[in-house]
Amino acid sequence: MVPYVIGGIFFAIIGLVVLALLARYIGLYIQCYFSKAGINLIDLVVMSIRNVNPAVIVRAKIMAVQSGVTDSYDVTNQALQAHYLAGGNVLNVVKALVAAHRAGIDMDWQVAQAIDLAGRDLLDAVKTSVNPRVIDCPDPRKTIGTLDALAGDGVQLKARARVTVRTNIQQLIGGATEETIIARVGQGIVQAIGSTPSYKLVLENPDMISQTVLNQGLEANTAFEIVSIDIADIDVGENVGARLSADQAEADMRVAQARAEQRRAAAIAREQEMIAASQRNRAEVVLAEASVPMAIVEGFRDGKIGLMDYYNLKNVQADTSMRAAIAGVGDQVAPNVDV
Repeated sequence: MVPYVIGGIFFAIIGLVVLALLARYIGLYIQCYFSKAGINLIDLVVMSIRNVNPAVIVRAKIMAVQSGVTDSYDVTNQALQAHYLAGGNVLNVVKALVAAHRAGIDMDWQVAQAIDLAGRDLLDAVKTSVNPRVIDCPDPRKTIGTLDALAGDGVQLKARARVTVRTNIQQLIGGATEETIIARVGQGIVQAIGSTPSYKLVLENPDMISQTVLNQGLEANTAFEIVSIDIADIDVGENVGARLSADQAEADMRVAQARAEQRRAAAIAREQEMIAASQRNRAEVVLAEASVPMAIVEGFRDGKIGLMDYYNLKNVQADTSMRAAIAGVGDQVAPNVDV
């Protein structure tokens, strides 16, 4: 009697397990069966054992089968589970494959997995490849400024551009993001404006700038292909060249004034030197005049000068003083030789 009871309990437990499995997986199994997804009940149980969400795999496989992706790509149950276990977004990858398949874009399942595991939004990339996206340059989310550049005549121009891009699926792995596109386009616009002789040429034909930038191959090693570059707005800023010329002229004037002041100071110093030299010469003359009476005295002692000679000298001195007074010379008088 006891063996039958134990057997009944065992089969009851098995029945409960089967009912639990059916209650959990029967809905998914029915979906797989009628959609011909190729996933049986055992596969669903094994997925749970592997810590894989069966609902995600079932939805992804049904989507791939119904869209015909499995005919072009090797999207198997094992591949979906492996990508799920690797941390990838299975549904997003399958949706991207469906969108690429409908748009005629060549994409491999392995490449799609690699792009998704690299952290890129594959579905958004495919949408951008089908429907090109417009990027503002500079990015208004990071700056409210403009692209400021100087034309050849020194006039500042402030520009804003809109860049239309589409995703290059082949370079999505390892390709630079849209920030690189914005930086390169900004650099190209500044360079193109700077190489223009006059700001008027830029205002007359902004398309010349966009074409010049577009022909520089800015999308190299990026995940995008530049479709067009359009100058959305361009304004005239300050005349930097004129301001710099005015500043240079003022600096030159200050240098000239400094040099003139230096020459004036040198002339004043030279004048003072000449005055000092004149005073020194006058002092030497006074010293020489002071020695004349002594020479006359020596002449009297030695008998070389007589009394008449002395009076004749005094007459000459008086005559000279009179003539100097008449001429208005003043200080230029004959030296006094009184002994």
